[in-house]
Amino acid sequence: MREKTVEQKLVAAVKKTGGICPKWVSPGFDGMPDRIVLLPGAKIGFVEVKAPGKKPRPLQVSRLTLLRKLGFKVYVLDEPDQIGGILDEIRST
Repeated sequence: MREKTVEQKLVAAVKKTGGICPKWVSPGFDGMPDRIVLLPGAKIGFVEVKAPGKKPRPLQVSRLTLLRKLGFKVYVLDEPDQIGGILDEIRST
């Protein structure tokens, strides 16, 4: 399964909950997560999407760590079956 397929499943699942999941492009600040998950009730999370079994690059790990230190929910998604749990965690904050 390709990263694009995992990403499409995430976007569809978020849409089903009434949220949006825009692609995040951050010019001049490489390594930021691929998607921002915005759910009803002002719930937010950041998701780095990978193909199954793939891991974030060192710069991506650094950016994910920075966002976590700022208090944001941050996830690495590499299997579609993780999506439900990620959305549940974001909703619970």
